[in-house]
Amino acid sequence: MSLPRLWTTSQELDPFRVMRREMENAFRAFDQKPPSPGIGAGVPAINVAETKDAFELTAELPGVDEKDIKVSLDANQLVISGEKKAESTKEEKDWHVEERSYGSFYRSMSLPFEPEEGAVEAHFDKGVLHLTIKKPAKAVKTTKTINIKTGAPPSPSPASEKVAAPSKAA
Repeated sequence: MSLPRLWTTSQELDPFRVMRREMENAFRAFDQKPPSPGIGAGVPAINVAETKDAFELTAELPGVDEKDIKVSLDANQLVISGEKKAESTKEEKDWHVEERSYGSFYRSMSLPFEPEEGAVEAHFDKGVLHLTIKKPAKAVKTTKTINIKTGAPPSPSPASEKVAAPSKAA
């Protein structure tokens, strides 16, 4: 009868190999982006709607102060960026809790036109950024109504098909 071995040579039970595998998994998880689209992920959630003469965009920026938001326009590239800074302190009974949350965010979008000077309006209300981007006159779609006539289309007459010969001056 043999006694169990305290140390094994099996690769599966090697403590250094197990530790290395755990560290590799931890680094892999660290490199992956978080699944939530919140500010902590660096990309705020946005909604875009198009009307006849403008684009209306809303960006969710909960916990962000208005002074920490930057909206810029470079040709037809719209950029929303900024930083979230939040701190809270609670002191109850024997507890003292202090929490901090920091993070930058960035979102860019290509517009199908280059807005004119003063065509972008921005408002911030209750954690939501509202942008209205007016389309330039050349980008506004206009609908033209075509009159419909009754009957068959006129057939081309033989006289109109002939090319008039140049007249000779006498």
